[in-house]
Amino acid sequence: MTYAIEAEGLTKRFKQTQALAGVDLAARTGTVLGVLGPNGAGKTTTVRVLCTLLRPDGGRARVAGHDVLRRPGLVRASIGLTGQYAAVDEMLTGYENLLMIGRLLGVPRPAARHRATELLERFRLADAAGRAAKTFSGGMRRRLDLAASLVGRPEVLFLDEPTTGLDPHSRGELWEIVRGLVSDGTTVLLTTQYLEEADQLADHVVVIDHGRVIAGGTPDELKDQVGGQVLRVRPADPADLDTVHALVAVAAGPATALDGQAVTAPVRDPGLLPTVVRHLAEAGVAVAELELRRSSLDEVFLALTGHRAEADPSHAGPGAAPPGPGPGHPGARAHAARTEVPA
Repeated sequence: MTYAIEAEGLTKRFKQTQALAGVDLAARTGTVLGVLGPNGAGKTTTVRVLCTLLRPDGGRARVAGHDVLRRPGLVRASIGLTGQYAAVDEMLTGYENLLMIGRLLGVPRPAARHRATELLERFRLADAAGRAAKTFSGGMRRRLDLAASLVGRPEVLFLDEPTTGLDPHSRGELWEIVRGLVSDGTTVLLTTQYLEEADQLADHVVVIDHGRVIAGGTPDELKDQVGGQVLRVRPADPADLDTVHALVAVAAGPATALDGQAVTAPVRDPGLLPTVVRHLAEAGVAVAELELRRSSLDEVFLALTGHRAEADPSHAGPGAAPPGPGPGHPGARAHAARTEVPA
């Protein structure tokens, strides 16, 4: 089994804040590794370390077979990065953005032109190739940004919350693109706060909280850790919600929770459903909805961290990367070149 990304014991402190406190993770070649965590958990700091944009205080990491401290140049030549904000030159056209990056990467002009055209067609941007990027919609800018990170044909692609702020349709489009990249052999590390996104795309998931990996496994394995199924009960009369909560808690225990106008509880005992139904009948409570379903990653996240994932990107937390371009973009390449890492 080969790994495109390996990290062991990564630590990083920003003044009084311990951003990373010993992060271990690994991504098999040609798969998607999902990295979940609340704002400030250390997701972006981990990505910056793996992309050689930030030097760790301790630990070691290899990306595409290269040590991030000893061979940073080889790492940069093997990766692409799409950050939380689209990093395109708004005054240039879509075609000019991709051509510029190709030339900055040292690609001969004819090959750079061909690659720009190829990527615009692949990302369904060919019709807008001659338009200034400032006229693009949010979804189009994200697709252009992702295309820019692929100009150099990276072996490993880092996607740091790539769908933040996108509408559901644009998010779905980006998911399809990521699936296509992985089917072509690209390894993807995806950080996200959208639990459905990790469920849809990730082969393996790690959950980071307070700079540490607190759980890892396939989405199904993580769901099984906190109860493979969830019972959801919604009373016909909202006034009965507290009664339903108390009755379900008697059978399911303290993990019983309120979810809007319904009550949910993890199912660890196959006898829970008939027991709850009997209790409700004995209490004379009419039920509008009674559902037994598989746990969601959101419920896994809640059970592991004590709170739900936050989808608000306004606070990136200590040590988070500022808005800016990825290593495939010229600004990031200059940033990477200035980062103090040994040659």
